[in-house]
Amino acid sequence: MNLGLKEKVIIVTGGAKGIGEGISESLALESAMVAIVGRNEVDNLKCIEKIQATGGQAFSFVAELSDPNQCKKVIEEIYTKFGRIDGLVNNAGINDGVGLANGTYEKFIQSLHSNLIHYYLLAQACLPYLIKTKGSIVNIGSKVAETGQGGTSAYAASNGGRNALTREWAVELLPHGIRVNAVIVAECYTPMYDKWIQTLPNPSETLSEIENRIPFGKRMTTKEELGAMVAFLLSSKSSHTTGQLIHVDGGYVHLDRSLI
Repeated sequence: MNLGLKEKVIIVTGGAKGIGEGISESLALESAMVAIVGRNEVDNLKCIEKIQATGGQAFSFVAELSDPNQCKKVIEEIYTKFGRIDGLVNNAGINDGVGLANGTYEKFIQSLHSNLIHYYLLAQACLPYLIKTKGSIVNIGSKVAETGQGGTSAYAASNGGRNALTREWAVELLPHGIRVNAVIVAECYTPMYDKWIQTLPNPSETLSEIENRIPFGKRMTTKEELGAMVAFLLSSKSSHTTGQLIHVDGGYVHLDRSLI
């Protein structure tokens, strides 16, 4: 694709591994300048090395996004380096299993910081710069907000919040020409997903059962497919698309699997 993202400065949180890595790679293939934000510099640099090997440009910024002070600081670092910000991809987070029965107030609040609050803080810190460039925001969300999962109240609440903020920001930022959309993920095989499934009694059988419930192709969505959608939403090719929750999930959430 030629999406017109050449030398656009795009921030990707959690952009070094899993879905975030797929997003970073897709943006780099479009010649964007990818600012990867994550807590682990080693992971950041490994991803950057892969991107550079294909001729792309990516840069590491280290921050613990559950710390509000670091959220503001890292955006200032990025702006100082590049002098502009054209897009923000809020992706970082973890399904941490803070449920209703096993959770505490402290764990619930910490999970909100890890999964939702930094979405708000980063968007707020980026806003003056996005106004200048008429940039775009893409929030990465999860089907858990719509389907439930069980045992993960804080993560579900965070994803519900991500969806709501996507629509709210799309309205608030209309006067500035800033588009805001969300990509909703159902099943994508990442290192984190593998770590979870290996904790189950029969991981291979369970994986097959999950894949068979995905209507289109009986397979999981790839990180490359998610990255391609994010790149499209950040580009001028989607210039009249805002406030949308776009499910890249092989029909998992909305199609009647019992009929397929």
